[in-house]
Amino acid sequence: MKKKEEFEVVTTLEGHENEVKSVAWAPSGNLLATCSRDKSVWVWEVDEEEEYECVSVLNSHTQDVKHVVWHPHQELLASASYDDSVKLYREEEDDWVCCATLEGHTSTVWSLAFDQSGEKLATCSDDKTLRIWRQTKAEEEQAVGGSKKDASWKCVCTLTGYHTRTVYDVSWSHLTGSLASGCGDDAIRIFEEDPGSDPLQSTFSLTAHMPRAHSQDVNCVAWHPKEPGLLASCSDDGDMAFWQYQRPE
Repeated sequence: MKKKEEFEVVTTLEGHENEVKSVAWAPSGNLLATCSRDKSVWVWEVDEEEEYECVSVLNSHTQDVKHVVWHPHQELLASASYDDSVKLYREEEDDWVCCATLEGHTSTVWSLAFDQSGEKLATCSDDKTLRIWRQTKAEEEQAVGGSKKDASWKCVCTLTGYHTRTVYDVSWSHLTGSLASGCGDDAIRIFEEDPGSDPLQSTFSLTAHMPRAHSQDVNCVAWHPKEPGLLASCSDDGDMAFWQYQRPE
């Protein structure tokens, strides 16, 4: 019988003073972000010898930080918090700084996800809504040019009235553009951006609703990175489920 491979601890990173809630690799693999109930976001740098060094401790949030996610093409980091806000960070002059604060949710922001282009950011909240944020073209050009004023993101769509309890997670398919949510009402919902939607005032439609996807809260949803339409979900009921979604033509 072939012996099962075992995990080996390479290193342990310490420093947070409370529960660490989320961890995320930058696309380059050279940076790692962590966040915690201690209200902080830490950025770690990884060298060629796999040594980890904390290069910044960001204390921009006033409450627990629930989730961190990197921009798909840039070293731009986003975090979601119990303080009802989203923060964006980038490196400036060898230090990491908060370059934007996204406000609009009226309760805890649980999770967030960039679309494939990185031009849009979806956030989900205890206020039962999804929000879609977009950086305007002029601001994107400033960002490419290294401007210090590249911070403004605007909410271009609020999806309200669809969820009946806390929205715990959101996942944006980088293959199809489909947007999935996992909710405390045990349901999974999928949204699609309407064709011809105004980039500055986007509209999305609900295209799929699984009302009893699980028997308890849906904590996380994740699209497969290479197989279009394959969605995984997990729940307080102890189960994982896999769904095949067919986009409307």
